[in-house]
This record gives sequence, structure tokens and C-alpha cells, in this order.
Amino acid sequence: GRGDYAKRRPQRQSLRVSTGKRGRAGRSSRGSLKRRDRAGEKEAKEAAAIERRTVSLPDGPLTVAELAEIIDEKPVAVIKFMMTNLGVMAAMTQSLDPATCVAVVEGFGKIVGGDEDEYDDEDEDYDEDSALAVGTVFDEDDPEDLVERPPVITIMGHVDHGKTSLLDAIRSTSVVSGEAGGITQAISAYQVKHNGAPITFIDTPGHAAFTDMRERGANITDIVILVVAADDGVMQQTADSIVCARQAGVPLIVAINKCDLETADVNRVKSDLTQYDVLTEDLGGEVLFSEVSAKQGTGLDDLLDKIMLQAEVEDLKANPDCDAQGIVIEARVEKGLGTVATTLIKRGTVRVGDVFVAGATSGKVRALIATDGKTRLKEAGPSTPVNVVGFEGIPEAGDMLVVAPDEQMARELAESRARIARERESASYQSNLLQSVGSIFSGEAMKERRE
Repeated sequence: GRGDYAKRRPQRQSLRVSTGKRGRAGRSSRGSLKRRDRAGEKEAKEAAAIERRTVSLPDGPLTVAELAEIIDEKPVAVIKFMMTNLGVMAAMTQSLDPATCVAVVEGFGKIVGGDEDEYDDEDEDYDEDSALAVGTVFDEDDPEDLVERPPVITIMGHVDHGKTSLLDAIRSTSVVSGEAGGITQAISAYQVKHNGAPITFIDTPGHAAFTDMRERGANITDIVILVVAADDGVMQQTADSIVCARQAGVPLIVAINKCDLETADVNRVKSDLTQYDVLTEDLGGEVLFSEVSAKQGTGLDDLLDKIMLQAEVEDLKANPDCDAQGIVIEARVEKGLGTVATTLIKRGTVRVGDVFVAGATSGKVRALIATDGKTRLKEAGPSTPVNVVGFEGIPEAGDMLVVAPDEQMARELAESRARIARERESASYQSNLLQSVGSIFSGEAMKERRE
């Protein structure tokens, strides 16, 4: 056998040694063909893999269960993913908006099929009210469950035009002045009764806070009262307030204040407002207006009548019988109570003992204190401003307060949201850092070139 091998070996060697150009060329072309085939196979495999991962979403909202079926996952896995990775609380039967659906699909390593641009457009439409922005999924209420709710009024206007004095004047008509004790240093929200019907007022500390809340999907107000001083007319912040109300899609009521002054010129104010497309009724427009004097307390009843009239037109309703959802207007630490958050209940009824999540904090309602700072309530329904006691941390203004099924879920959700917020911050910090480092280096390079 070995002899045969010895005979055969030289041939193999000679084959290996042979360096004829033709042999090499032939081999390399054969290799490149193979390579091409392999590349083609690889591409085909990749395309097949992408196809397997691609899912097409139908138009409109999907329930959690439907979405789970489309991406071939268990609904429980989808709910857990939404809670830990998106900070969104949802139940199986709740509908998700397209932006949230896309986020879930991509989160499970799948690709959304169809026209990419189409989804981008939808994302922008759903941005403000998307579950991703708000952190919870809203159920559509059955029209039969809806009952009338009090209007929520925000007072806006230029500095020194008498917003606060108007608020105080309205309050003093229904609240006994000189309250002793209680928490009334800077009341941000309260309710007054006019002819037996409640009206909720919210005092926004400036436009920045108002727009900031709006951007976070917390559109709290139903009607904006624009306070304009009769002796001063329309100023910069008055114009800003008009823009704010327009963006929020909320009707305006103009309250022309300081009408008791000799220098008051109501007609000038009205003509000034027409430049901003605010036409009052007497000029053939639809904007209600009222001439008041916060100092003298005149015209307030007329203003409240107009508010009730506008509220009737708006037909404001909410469902009081579901789990409560509210918006934190402001939060502070009170001696002996811990964190107290003034919250406006949007829908449902909040009760003492409810477990809740608000932004990146959670807690259990230990007490509900009315906005007078003293009265303890057992529950609070839609459009009611109430001080909630029992937070574990301090929520931010504009956070959505939502009643959760149990404490463990509330805590997990709050922790997920805190983590997501931290990750976002660090990601933006890093990208900014890289940019600034990049600009420094490019700047150095430019200097060297100049020299």
C-alpha cells in the first residue's frame, strides 16, 4: 500500500506546485462564481428572514390581544414589555394607538411592513395623546355612562392685568375670607359654586407651565379666560395667551378688567383683540366678553353666567364610575402630611385607599383634602381639584395620576418609568457630549489648518 502512495504522491505535489497562469485564473473564476452564489444565498436568506420578521398592521387602533396575535406573542408578554420597556400600563382588552403598536412591534424585534412614511405621519398625529406620551391606555367611554361635569377654567393674561385679583374676587364671593390654618398659601386650583353649579378654576403660573403641560398630553382646561386690563389693552403676554388657547383648541372668554378706572377704554381693547382674530359678540364674533372690576367686585356674576353658557355649548361630560385618572397640577411637601399633590380628576372617582401611579412615582391615597386645605373627603369625581396625600416620591406637574390594580404593579411601573427617563437623559447627555467633543476637535483642526 505504501508503494502505491509513494507513486501517487509526486503527482499531488506537482499539482500543488504548478503555477501556470491558466490554472490560477481558472480557479479564481470558479471561486468567484462560488462566492457570488454564496452572496446571493446570503441575500436571499436575509430577505427571507426580514420577510419572516415583517408584520403588517391594520389601520386604526388594535387591542393588546389582537396585537399579540399579529406578532405571535402571548398577551401577557406584550403587557409586561409595555410596562417594563415603555412605562405604559395596559389591559388585554384595551386599544392601543398606532404609534404604541409600532413601538411594541419593533420592541419584539419585528419590522413594520407597509409604507414607512405612512407610519411616521401617524406617529406625529398621535404624539400628544399617544399612550407612549401619557403612560397609560385610555378606554373609550360608553356614551350611556357619561354624565355632565363642571367646566375647568384657566385664567390667563398679561402680568399686572389682575389675574390673581380676579381669582381672589371670584373666590371671595363663594369662600369665607380669612381662613385660619389649612394649606392655602398659593392655591393652584379650587371650585366655586354659581347658582348651585360648580365651576373649577385653575391658576396657571405663567404660560410656560401651561404649554409644558399641554405638550405632555395633559390638556387640563375647557375654557380659557383672557384677562385684559381696560386701561392697558392687549400686551405681549395677552397675545401669547391667545396662541396658547388656540393651540389647545379651547374657547376664549374675554374678561376686561379694571373697568372702574377713569382711563379705562373698553372699545380700544375690543378693537385691539380683532387684530388677533378675537371677535367679541357685539362686533359680530362668537367670543363672549364681560366687563369686570376685580377691585370693586362688579361684573363677576355676569362673567360666571358667561362661563356656564360657554360650558353648556361645550357639552362637557365624563364617566364617574371607572378607575380614576387625573392630572397633577402641582406637588409640594407639607409638614405632617408628606408629599401633597393638587390633582384635577379628569374621569372616574378617586377614593381613599386607592393605589395609583403618577409619572415615575406611585403610592396609596392616605387622604383626600379639599382645596380649602381643611375638609377631608372620602372621594372626588370628575373635574374636581383635590389634594392627594400618600405619594412615595414627588410627582411633576402635568403627570397623569392613574389608579392601578395593585401596589406591586404600581411600584414596578413607577420604577420602569424612572429607569426609562434616566436612560433617555443619559442618551441625550451622551449624544450632546459627543457633539461637543466633535465640535472641539473639528475646531482644533480648523485652527491648525489656518496656522
